Amino acid sequence: MRRVWVCSGLRWSGDGPVLVWGGGRGSPLAPGRRVAFGVVDGGVRTCVGARGNACPVRAVVSPRGTGARCEECARLDRTHSVAADTLADDPRPYRVYLAWFGPGLVKVGITRAERGSARLLEQGAVTFTWLGQGPLMAARRAEELLRAALKVPDRIPYAGKRAVRATLPGPEERVAEIRELHGRVGDLEGWPESLRRAAFEPVDHTDVFGLAGLPPAQGVVRELVAGGAVSGELCGAAGPDLHLLTGRGVVVLDTRLMTGWELTGVGGVGGGEGEGKGALGGFGLTFPVRELSAADAGVQDGLF
Repeated sequence: MRRVWVCSGLRWSGDGPVLVWGGGRGSPLAPGRRVAFGVVDGGVRTCVGARGNACPVRAVVSPRGTGARCEECARLDRTHSVAADTLADDPRPYRVYLAWFGPGLVKVGITRAERGSARLLEQGAVTFTWLGQGPLMAARRAEELLRAALKVPDRIPYAGKRAVRATLPGPEERVAEIRELHGRVGDLEGWPESLRRAAFEPVDHTDVFGLAGLPPAQGVVRELVAGGAVSGELCGAAGPDLHLLTGRGVVVLDTRLMTGWELTGVGGVGGGEGEGKGALGGFGLTFPVRELSAADAGVQDGLF
């Protein structure tokens, strides 16, 4: 009987991306590594729960959602969420940042100071710089100031991020936009006094993500399905996305789609690593894929 695994998602550290499985086991990822797994035939995607608690009813959730939570667990998860403005009294220090994902794709955001650059890695930021550090509400006010005064959004659509990763400009061009914005921030009136400003010190994640020479993606996995499988060579990883070379070219897999499913190994990197090649003896993909066209490469500057 083949062993069943549950994916907890992709985690980033200074050493790179790691696929985390139920029980705490991790599969470190690096360009050139094989990634392969299948979904249990006849299975359904169930809610992953919230705040470390299992969903009490193991509700069935949509295979296309990236949150893998039912309505009630999603509500519970938001009750202690900085992003949802429900954690206003957090005493820990926060940092404000500018993140660049590609030409015309710049956002402002905040993260707990203790997390370092983890949040930027999770979002797939190619380049970023800190703007300042201080109390949560001061960081939030600075974020709102940039949105209002400089029209810098706090969200960038993942479709836009994925479309430009294979055609990024050189190092100087990658920092030019956030350098200019960082300078303009210094001239803004209304900067919170309790937020200590940070000097412009850009950090580049191109090498960490393996983006140098990344082949253009031909498609994006729309959803996982029972009985489906994937086996491909990892070309690069950014944020939650894995760029996999499969039998149909390079396809992007958002690892958030993996949560909530019971998975089995088909050889390569997966919960059942080393259990044999199964139905996919080589590189292949049987999940539904949205094909990408030239129109997908257009820069998008709207919010979600």
